Amino acid sequence: MIGAMAKAMRDTSAAGLLLVSLAACSTAAQAASYTMYRDAGCGCCLDWADHAAEGLDAEVTAENADMQTVKDLHGVPANLRSCHTMIVEGYVIEGHVPAEAIRKLLREKPQDVTGIAVPGMPVGSPGMEQGDLKQPYQVIAFGPKGQRIFASYN
Repeated sequence: MIGAMAKAMRDTSAAGLLLVSLAACSTAAQAASYTMYRDAGCGCCLDWADHAAEGLDAEVTAENADMQTVKDLHGVPANLRSCHTMIVEGYVIEGHVPAEAIRKLLREKPQDVTGIAVPGMPVGSPGMEQGDLKQPYQVIAFGPKGQRIFASYN
């Protein structure tokens, strides 16, 4: 009888620990922190950061960073570069990437992707709004296996 009670208490404790662990993981996924590098004189970067921070906690914003060096260190291909670079959960986010694409990346966690990028500064992308003007653009995933379209916005 005592052995059965001890086993039941042990099983209950293990289940409780599992639930607490799952809750902690869920909270951590919702509150991912990021580091954003940008030139202090760039206004669109702050507009984009407000958009992109949806569900993320800002950890550091490095202003006046040597952006060329930041992009080189994080492996951003020259053809995908834009005005700001963010690092979140080990992934590189380059340029005016929509928050929904960032959430998709963090949810799916593809192993062959270093990051995602919106090259240049397309009109209508987050942070580059110009009223009703919108330019179609793509979010490009990049990594050791090359580049591919991650999402398209028209």
